[in-house]
Amino acid sequence: MPRSTSPDAEAGESAGTAPSTFSAPRVSFWLGVAACAVLFGFGAWQRRWIADDGLIVLRTVRNLLAGNGPVFNAGERVEVNTSAAWTYLIWFFSWISGVQTEYVVLTVALVLSVAAIPLAMLGTARLYRGGPGWARLRGSGLLLLPAGGLVYMALPPARDFATSGLEVSLTIFWVALLWYLAICWSQADRAPVERRDQVRYWILTCATAFVAGLSWLVRPEMAVVGGLVLIVMFLAPVGLKLRLALTAAAGLLPVGYQIFRMGYYGLPVPNTAVAKDASGSKWGQGFAYLMNLVEPYSLWLPVLALAVAMPIILLPARGARTPLTGRFRLPRGGVRGLRDHLQRPAVIVAVMFLGGLIETLYWLRQGGDFMSGRVLLAPLFLLLLPVMVIPLRIPSRRPEDSTVRGIARLATGTAGAAVAAVLWVLVLGWALHATTFRGQPDGTAIGTSGIVDERAFYSLQTGHAHPLTADDYLDYPRMTSLQEILRATPRGGVYLPSFDYDWWFIDPLPYPRPDDVPLRQTVFFTNLGMTGMNLPLDVRVWDQIGLAWPMASHTARLEDGRIGHDKEMFPDWAVAEAKAYPKKPALPPFIDPDWVNQSRVALTCPQIQQLQDSYSAPLTFDLFKRNFKLSLANMKLRIDRVPEYTLRMCRMDVPPPLTDDQKSMPKP
Repeated sequence: MPRSTSPDAEAGESAGTAPSTFSAPRVSFWLGVAACAVLFGFGAWQRRWIADDGLIVLRTVRNLLAGNGPVFNAGERVEVNTSAAWTYLIWFFSWISGVQTEYVVLTVALVLSVAAIPLAMLGTARLYRGGPGWARLRGSGLLLLPAGGLVYMALPPARDFATSGLEVSLTIFWVALLWYLAICWSQADRAPVERRDQVRYWILTCATAFVAGLSWLVRPEMAVVGGLVLIVMFLAPVGLKLRLALTAAAGLLPVGYQIFRMGYYGLPVPNTAVAKDASGSKWGQGFAYLMNLVEPYSLWLPVLALAVAMPIILLPARGARTPLTGRFRLPRGGVRGLRDHLQRPAVIVAVMFLGGLIETLYWLRQGGDFMSGRVLLAPLFLLLLPVMVIPLRIPSRRPEDSTVRGIARLATGTAGAAVAAVLWVLVLGWALHATTFRGQPDGTAIGTSGIVDERAFYSLQTGHAHPLTADDYLDYPRMTSLQEILRATPRGGVYLPSFDYDWWFIDPLPYPRPDDVPLRQTVFFTNLGMTGMNLPLDVRVWDQIGLAWPMASHTARLEDGRIGHDKEMFPDWAVAEAKAYPKKPALPPFIDPDWVNQSRVALTCPQIQQLQDSYSAPLTFDLFKRNFKLSLANMKLRIDRVPEYTLRMCRMDVPPPLTDDQKSMPKP
């Protein structure tokens, strides 16, 4: 059935006034949009940088451009980036532009971050829009003022991660786009008469479903938000044909990529989810992470102000209708009656808000992150969507206000407007104050919480106020010396960091080199981004955390490890897998030849060999099918850091201890 005319439109018609191009709601809204876009863009540019983790994405982009596939190390099919959509977006613009990848990711991230705020404000403003012009409430003026957008953009972490090279910018843009499309869909006439209007409704519905379906590719946990919107759309009375169309629009790309992921990488999730054990729980650390975002900036103050303002904003006068719900009626007709009410703005607001709560709880359970504020930015953005702009109603006197009831109505409206105005001024004042913060107090020190202000940390460590390119990170400790040592030792081996920043331990390949030992340089270091981007693509880079090295990612999570770094694979395994020389004095002093020998034997465990084949064996159609079938088993596989325990897990014999002659190189 056709949707009824909006209450705001009826109010304008009853007042006998046509919508004006320069109406107060329209002018106030667009001034707010322009101010937020300009100020957020300026603030993000003032704090521009690219994180070490952002450079990890660019190493994958380099491999794509070089024809090695979406991998971090050539010949090893490991999905090192959490956001598949972000990886391919940066690859696409790098490919068509030919510009240095660092500047591509900086530009794309800045544009998406700045565009997300106005887009979200547009979606929220539609809640107060009726007919072709802005809403004109009967007897009232209306101003649409920025609120939630001010809270988000004023936070230093929001401006830090607007240009960090990470997928935060894409995530909040995706949230804003989904919000806008879903609100438009909720207000659309689901039974248009004109053929042109029918086509538009189909396009809008399928476009909204397509964007919601991208959630799995933007970030896996965002599938909760996209899934909630899709459930509402699927259950709404849109008709069987349109329901099938929106299902295809939502599922075609993510399902297709999921099949590719399972067959190509041999895992049902990105390797980062395995490395960080997304199924684990660290509630205490999660609340510490939340307080790390809330307390330094007193974030509770604007959130509380907006929470108090919402009932005042949405509370209708007697017999009136709210912008969200219209005249409220209980659903009739059981389930069918309830389904008839799903395509409404109030449902979309509730769904997106619920998605924000679930995302927040997920990250609290997960333990947050080691980068201050990063993973809570998208949940905060979701929670602020209904108040991205708020309407400030200015009551005006009407002829009937001379009555007692009219005077009471005017007094109530004036008091409500005054309270809402005070709360908005409070939010504005907080935002101005928050912009004076440079970042976390002592944020460059990695304390017991493990949380650090990443931008300030790398600015200090590299000596660059705005570290943007891989060359800027050459001034990070160990980077220049690593390049020099690699050039001086082209025969290959495993390179391990020492306590001295000017040199590295080198465990060379055996000489003469057996046929089964490839001539390859393998760097074992935590900072994958700066290392990978400053080295040739034929140099393999592994890390003990497991982002790029499956042997480490499939170990158990350390209970007391630093959040985001709570896996610590022993380098003995790297020496064994790289088939470097397993004896003293070639081995660094902190590596035990017995452990290297045990690791070498453990690598022959059938389960481990199956895992290694899934990502390093030449990809054939048969291997693709086998990877697809065994991807869940591969994800669940766990390896013990201690090679002896892994041998026992595999029910293999532990080799006897090596003799002194076996541990050392033969004397000349």
